[in-house]
Amino acid sequence: MRRRALLAAAVLVALAGCAGPPSAEGGDPPRTAPAGPGRTDTVAPRPGRTGEAKPSPTGSTPPSRSSATLLLADFGADTVTFLPADGRGRPDAVRVGAAPYGLAVGADGRAWVATAEGLAVVDTRTRERVARVPYRTRTGPVARGEYRGGGMGVALAPDGRHAYVGVNVPDGRGTLEVVDTRTLRVTAVLPVGRRPFDVDVAPDGGRVYVTAHDSFEVTVIDPGDGERGSGAGGAGEGGAPRVERRVEVAPYGTEGGLGSWLKPHYAAVRPSDGHLLLPFEGERLVDLDPATGRSRVRRMTAHTHQHGTALTPDGHLLVVGTGPIDPAEDEGPSLTIRAPDGTERVVPLDGPHENVSASPDGRTAYVTAGYTREGWRDGATAVDLRTGKTRWLPGGTRPVGVAVLE
Repeated sequence: MRRRALLAAAVLVALAGCAGPPSAEGGDPPRTAPAGPGRTDTVAPRPGRTGEAKPSPTGSTPPSRSSATLLLADFGADTVTFLPADGRGRPDAVRVGAAPYGLAVGADGRAWVATAEGLAVVDTRTRERVARVPYRTRTGPVARGEYRGGGMGVALAPDGRHAYVGVNVPDGRGTLEVVDTRTLRVTAVLPVGRRPFDVDVAPDGGRVYVTAHDSFEVTVIDPGDGERGSGAGGAGEGGAPRVERRVEVAPYGTEGGLGSWLKPHYAAVRPSDGHLLLPFEGERLVDLDPATGRSRVRRMTAHTHQHGTALTPDGHLLVVGTGPIDPAEDEGPSLTIRAPDGTERVVPLDGPHENVSASPDGRTAYVTAGYTREGWRDGATAVDLRTGKTRWLPGGTRPVGVAVLE
């Protein structure tokens, strides 16, 4: 793909969305028109250009339907939606706060939902909001849309004692707020990059990673004991959280700045070595060692603009392709299924999607169709990871974040 030409075009026309803030909400560059919602589509997986992949998650033929429930963050509303994964029950919505984005669910059944108004806490068993923790970061008036202030990525410590939420500050650098999950208070605030799309935690809980879209960087944070985080400087004292390092992640360079499309969005942490995996454009996968800041770039095959990521229990990397930057050059929306050995299968999706979560048995991926830009729909696509068959699940309101409850 002609990436340098695209970068120059992005600067000239001040592209919106994954580029910089538009002059008005919805100022999108041309994209291919999404097809209508699929319902019981069957799509054969497209072999990746690196060769035919081995079968995805192992096991016998997966069931076509699941008894699980999806929890969706309704970015287009002020709710989360409980959506039956088998498509047979009725969705159930719970009010949490304006424009919820990311969410994380703990072993205790509580969900932590990043909204524009605060970090909401939802009891997924009783299906009610039990609290909402206000941010200490000033983000301006409560707003909606892609550039609104407030919470974006969110993650939980492995022991469940702290929640970490990336807070977007319009036209400025963001913060990471640390929330004590027992007292429901913010105990630390640390500086991170612009628009913190994603927050991830090392398997042992010893590091927190914040992927900042607009500043091409990952901030590596030592969470300490979760208390007394420093503000501007980011240096903690004793057991306080502190910023350990900032790592630029820009395999195409940073030319274009806020006008560039070629920025990091979401990351996945590989349990085997703790490395971060950050996909770009269905062409490059950055394998980042957060302990050293060094990275390697590996080839990908989908050739489409990429957002959400997740790992299955057996180590397959799932990556959501939202669609082409340049319809004349790029491929359409898809889900990449990348095996641990690097071979890939690419499953086409019906219209733009945003994020993905895998079922606990590793057989099914659930991909939200909310999308942060135009072309979004109210629902999610279930993808059978062995066969590539897809099934449309209508529900929610422009859902972005997703978790699987069982």
